[in-house]
Amino acid sequence: MGELPLAPVDRIIRSQGAKRVSEEATEEFAEVIEEIAGDLAAEAAALAEHADRKTVKAEDVRLASRKGF
Repeated sequence: MGELPLAPVDRIIRSQGAKRVSEEATEEFAEVIEEIAGDLAAEAAALAEHADRKTVKAEDVRLASRKGF
């Protein structure tokens, strides 16, 4: 099991128009979100390191997200 609590993930799916969401779909969605978030975090950390910083800043996250994450 991942890090994300399932209730907020379910709310995200429902907020986009889903009437009903299976528990399995919520769990799978959470796993996918965590994978994407991990890739995004790694790219943001690499950008911070490239800028000779130890701190990841919002600009790193923004730039990483523009790269397709």
